[in-house]
Parts: sequence; C-alpha cells; structure tokens
Amino acid sequence: MCENSTCDEFFGGKLKLLQPLTGPRVNLDTILLASWVKLRSRDSKIIEAGCASGAIALILAMKFGAKIHVTGLDIQSELIELAERNADINAINNISFINGDLRDKNLFPREIFDVLVINPPYESLSRGRLSSNSSRSTARLELSCTVDDAGEFAFRVLKSNGRMFAVFSSERLDVFMNAMTSHKIIPKRIRFVYPKMNYNSGIFLSECVKNGGEGLNILPPLIVRDENNNYTQELLKSYDI
Repeated sequence: MCENSTCDEFFGGKLKLLQPLTGPRVNLDTILLASWVKLRSRDSKIIEAGCASGAIALILAMKFGAKIHVTGLDIQSELIELAERNADINAINNISFINGDLRDKNLFPREIFDVLVINPPYESLSRGRLSSNSSRSTARLELSCTVDDAGEFAFRVLKSNGRMFAVFSSERLDVFMNAMTSHKIIPKRIRFVYPKMNYNSGIFLSECVKNGGEGLNILPPLIVRDENNNYTQELLKSYDI
C-alpha cells in the first residue's frame, strides 16, 4: 500500500482500489456515473477525464469487456500513479492512464474517442471554499477545469455523434446547459438524483451528444433513500457490475 492511502474493496471484492486518505475518494456520485454510462458499440474508445485513482475507468473496463479501451486522464500525477497501480492490482489490461491537463489542445488528436465520461468540479471559485488539501480542492473547485473547459474538451476529442456522460450539481444546471450547447455538446437525457422524496435534487446525470439535434428527455427521478433511510432498490442496482 502507498503511504497516505487506503486499500478498499467494492462490488463484493471484485474491485480493489488504492485511494488517497485525504484526496478524492469513491462516493455515490462515482458509482452513479459509472452505472449511467451506456455504449452503442462494444469496441468503443472511452476516455474518463479527471479520473483520480481510476475507479470509474476501471469499473467501465471491467463492465464492458476486453474489446473496449479506456483512457484515464488526470492533472494530478500522484493520482495517476495510484490509478496505474490499481490497474495492476486488478489485472485489468484494456486501460491506460495519462497525467495531463484537458485544457492542453495538443494532448490528444481531434475526434478520437467515442465516449467521454466526466465529473467536472461542482463549485465555482466565486462560491466554493479552498480546502487545506490541494488535491481535494482541485477535484471540488474549478481550479484546473471549469464546466466550459469540459465542453470544449468534449467537442475536441469526441467523434461526431460521440457521447458524453456526466454528473454535475443540480443548482448549476443552467451553467452546465449553456456551456455544453455553446460547444455543440447537446444534452439528450437528464436524470435528477434526490437524497429522499420531498428533498431538493443535489446532482443530475446527463448524456450529451456531439452535434446532436433537438430533443431532450427528462427521465424519472432517482431517489437515493426511502422513508426508512435505506437505499432504494433502484439505487442498489447501480452497484451491479
């Protein structure tokens, strides 16, 4: 185990992950986003931007099989080191990790991926507080990636009609929609996630299409916990792999 990290098991031990003690770690958003991704082709090229220690990228590589290839990208080199170790620990070969900045226009050739998966930082610098932990601040605040950067990156690296799957803060839905449509990344499906019935939605899941046409489907809400504070059966389906 790396210093300042833990080794945790998920999906009944099917996935083992080294994670930083104080940096970005697997949470409900991680599981929901990984479950939200659908593929049109089993030989798709997928990129996860902001992959941290590789959880979603590894889940997708396991879930969709050896014909796909997943690339994980993160600006933090120490997280990429953990992600590479996690691929080795789990003996997953259809995956690679790159330390880089998605704002770097020379990082990838244009239009090479079928699918982009991304969990952009939820909070703008004007509204969020800096953490004493720089890794956590980078994941949570728009220090090195704004939602507009995410839209620009999606347009640059996705093939025409390529898909982007994202999770983002519900209270910033307007910011997300404006950023994506301005880069021709057109939202096609949205599902709001609620902690409980009669609560406000905290996050939403979205599927966008590069150069997509008109038409947006708002799916039924996903409720996390029932009246007894237990996970709902639908939420538990997200933990299937």
